[in-house]
Amino acid sequence: MRRAVPHRPAGRRGSASGDGKMAALLARFSRASYRFHAARPTLAATAALPLRCPAAPPDPPRTLSFSAAELVRAAPRPLRPYLHLMRLHQPAGTWLLYLPCTWSIGLAAEPGCLPDWHMLSLFGAGAVLMRGAGCTINDLWDRDYDKQVARTAGRPLSTGEISTFQSFVFLGGQLSLALCVLLCLNYYSIILGAASLSLVVTYPLMKRITYWPQLVLGLTFNWGALLGWSAIQGSCDWSVCLPLYFAGVMWTLVYDTIYAHQDKRDDIIIGVKSTALKFKEDTKQWLSGFSTAMVSGLCVAGMNCDQTFPYYSAVAAVGAHLAHQIYTLDIDKPEDCWKKFASNRTVGVLLFIGIMLGNLWKTKNSKTVEEPLESR
Repeated sequence: MRRAVPHRPAGRRGSASGDGKMAALLARFSRASYRFHAARPTLAATAALPLRCPAAPPDPPRTLSFSAAELVRAAPRPLRPYLHLMRLHQPAGTWLLYLPCTWSIGLAAEPGCLPDWHMLSLFGAGAVLMRGAGCTINDLWDRDYDKQVARTAGRPLSTGEISTFQSFVFLGGQLSLALCVLLCLNYYSIILGAASLSLVVTYPLMKRITYWPQLVLGLTFNWGALLGWSAIQGSCDWSVCLPLYFAGVMWTLVYDTIYAHQDKRDDIIIGVKSTALKFKEDTKQWLSGFSTAMVSGLCVAGMNCDQTFPYYSAVAAVGAHLAHQIYTLDIDKPEDCWKKFASNRTVGVLLFIGIMLGNLWKTKNSKTVEEPLESR
């Protein structure tokens, strides 16, 4: 009897071949999936690479700094153009306005006493405000000229960051605050201080009229040599104040002539005058003469208020500093002119220290005189 043969569907061999192909595809898919999962961390890392490794190198960490430039940079963005307009980021000019005030306040102090620190602080605030107001007035007058000079082309009025109207409003605010400071002084000083405003307003015009705008700046910047004494004593002792004022004016002619040499090429093109253009290659001889006159004025002021050895030592140091400054000056290098100009803060600080020590020395001298008299 025949055994029944199970029924085989047609195409079984082809089906087996198809199953083999399917198995091969599944194996390939499995291997591809394995490779994909194994590569996922690498892909993720690659995708995240731009976030962890920016194209530009990271900025170096900032060191903590309290310089004027850093404070301006850290100020809110809307305020920065106004701070630049008043040159708060460049405090050299503020120091040069303030230091003659400190000389006068120091000389007016009682023998054996330190200067009035309250008055020094008050004049410091006034110097910041008035220097800022002066710079604002200067830029309002010179906004068209500043665009043509490389060093000043980036000032806020030249670039349009601040409008003319906004500058006038800002100027009014600065002058109002400066008036508040002035009203803290005695009546004599209020009148004397108010008299300087005409110089502040007209100084920027002088470069259009005369080759001596630095002289007018000296008359303006050293007004504190008169005002500081009157604020302490109630009036001016002209035998002291005038030689001191004269010395300050001579000092301004030194440092601002050096400053003007930075812009002399642009000044020639736009038709602006300065002592740098007048003196030309004879600048060092003129500066030597101004320095000698400054030292002479300081000696006369010291003699008329009975100053002592530390004061005259400081005057000698000032003379030496100015001599070195002039000898090493390169009037054809703007960066060297700026460096020499900024170093004049040292001149003013040296003299102020000499005034303080000289005033304290007066007590020692008076004691040595009194002791023999008492022993008799």
